[in-house]
Amino acid sequence: MNFWSIYQHGFARVAACTGHTVIADPHANAEAVLRQARRCAREGVAVAVFPELGLTGYSIEDLLLQDAVLDEVEEALGAVVAGSADLLPVLVVGAPLRHRHRVYNCAVIVHRGRILGVAPKSYPPNYREFYEQRQIASGADERGGTIRVGGAEVPFGVDLLFEAEDVPGLVVHAEICEDMWVPVPPSAEAALAGATVLANLSGSPITVGRAEDRRLLCRSASSRCLAAYVYSAAGLGESTTDLSWDGQTMIYENGALLAETDRFPLGEQFAVADVDLDLLRQERQRMGTFDDNRRAHTGRTGDFRRIGFRLDPPTVDLGLKRRVERFPFVPADADRLALDCYEAYNIQVAGLQQRLASIGGPKVVIGVSGGLDSTHALIVAARAMDRAGRPRSDILAFTLPGFATSDHTKDNAHKLMNSLGVTAAELDITPTARLMLKEMGHPFASGEPVYDVTFENVQAGLRTDYLFRLANQRGGIVLGTGDLSELALGWSTYGVGDQMSHYNVNSGVPKTLIQHLIRWVIGSGQFDEETGRTLAAILDTEISPELVPGEEMQSTESKIGPYALHDFTLFQVLRYGFRPSKIAFLAWHAWHDPEAGAWPPGFPEAKRVAYDLAEIRRWLEVFCRRFFAFAQFKRSAMPNGPKVSAGGSLSPRGDWRAPSDGTAHAWLRDLERFDAPGGGD
Repeated sequence: MNFWSIYQHGFARVAACTGHTVIADPHANAEAVLRQARRCAREGVAVAVFPELGLTGYSIEDLLLQDAVLDEVEEALGAVVAGSADLLPVLVVGAPLRHRHRVYNCAVIVHRGRILGVAPKSYPPNYREFYEQRQIASGADERGGTIRVGGAEVPFGVDLLFEAEDVPGLVVHAEICEDMWVPVPPSAEAALAGATVLANLSGSPITVGRAEDRRLLCRSASSRCLAAYVYSAAGLGESTTDLSWDGQTMIYENGALLAETDRFPLGEQFAVADVDLDLLRQERQRMGTFDDNRRAHTGRTGDFRRIGFRLDPPTVDLGLKRRVERFPFVPADADRLALDCYEAYNIQVAGLQQRLASIGGPKVVIGVSGGLDSTHALIVAARAMDRAGRPRSDILAFTLPGFATSDHTKDNAHKLMNSLGVTAAELDITPTARLMLKEMGHPFASGEPVYDVTFENVQAGLRTDYLFRLANQRGGIVLGTGDLSELALGWSTYGVGDQMSHYNVNSGVPKTLIQHLIRWVIGSGQFDEETGRTLAAILDTEISPELVPGEEMQSTESKIGPYALHDFTLFQVLRYGFRPSKIAFLAWHAWHDPEAGAWPPGFPEAKRVAYDLAEIRRWLEVFCRRFFAFAQFKRSAMPNGPKVSAGGSLSPRGDWRAPSDGTAHAWLRDLERFDAPGGGD
């Protein structure tokens, strides 16, 4: 494989093209199509979509019925076919074609010197400014037939799928303008039949608000159909006798906007994006109701015709034309992040409030370390008490210093507990830990500086043991603080340790999101200014378990790897089931240049780092070994807690069900493709 090729990683580059139409001049318009097609070919585009009736212009009215125009359409179409012979893209071109006794508004699918098929418009409109049925026949009932074009019989109908034999998952369907606006669009049936790239050739004159309507329909179609939707509207050159045109182009994938162009362009332009065919396939596999819907409509979807073609895509490095979030759990858009934080925080608060109410209103017992996770769990608990009309003193918060607890984190813990008005206490675990280590015969008890996993887990276990016994004593439940990222990596002490609690509000929240949740809590004024200052100080603290004594603070990320990379991998594995080699490709594009792309609002400049491919591969292997071959037994026994992110949860009762004794062999073998000649060069 060429690691750097998008086509090796399940992507296909698509383009939505618009330009300057010359009214009733098919030859001029054919030249324009080929000019843009050649540009698309240089960009490595697999599918290029052009506007409705692009070879004549959409707005030529009764001129559509003139033989001189229709004759030239066939000649111009022949020129497009001939000119495509050495070009990469599949061209989806709009043209009026004569068939039987009528003229049809058609999408002509052209590739490498031949017409693959012709799809007619199903629903020509005849209301308000539209009078298409005066000239155009409906193609809604055209299935299974052929049309004679350029001296050859080619497939004709709304039942055509165009499938690349050498690009798995690239299956194209074309519909035209109004077809998208009806309750059951042709593209919906085509998607159920297997289409992944839905093309819409549009005339669509512009009026105030119509662009947003188009966006809504394109986004909705891509989301409902689990597909890419490529939309191209007519622009300059169309008649302005009574209308105007904006040349809107856009590409959506599964509800997400990948690319669009400025409207009202002065010349030719196209939106280009790399569609993730693997993502679409994975979504359809996971969402069983999609295929259930296909079976319910098999009478209409079972007889679609598949026309194969060979794309021969380039295997060189074409870059990646799509936005890849550095933090897939944390959107870089400020408004989107604020909404996500509002929802995530309130999901946690409402979940805890309901759990407490349903089990008799016990107190909440929580260990507070001064780190991010316990801090966030504590402010969730405080707000849950506020919502329930209960005093915050019903939260029994304990800081439990051990051998390596720093004054900084302990002071932050006390400041936070005091400012929130919870019942606060300090319980030093070191005397009990020393006794346990002595009775175990651990070398530390004899003065040797042995800081092994037993030394660490004695402390982690004692903290949890104390919390459970305090809950027994004082009528409470232990609130867990461990996050989704720690569950993924198994970074917790099993059983009598931080893996266990009565309820865990953080189990659905990844590490990379928690800092932004705390920033949102500060910025939105959920608590007073004193609490906000303490929360800000905690945000600036290094992530550490603080279990091993020493001059340098024990750093979690130096041992198991950057949470930024692990959360990136977790999202791709949990949400989409991607293979490691693809995750590495995406991670490199997201992380290799700190100056490229957007960072989440408020993300510290000093922490805007880059990762090269070697680092990405290294930590990806660590993730695969820990996630697939080690940590599942801890997740299989995890406590209850609310799902928060659409990226998924790791509950064995919810999103993720896996054997506790699995292996990572398949994922590690895929990683070996890095080590093959040229694999990661």
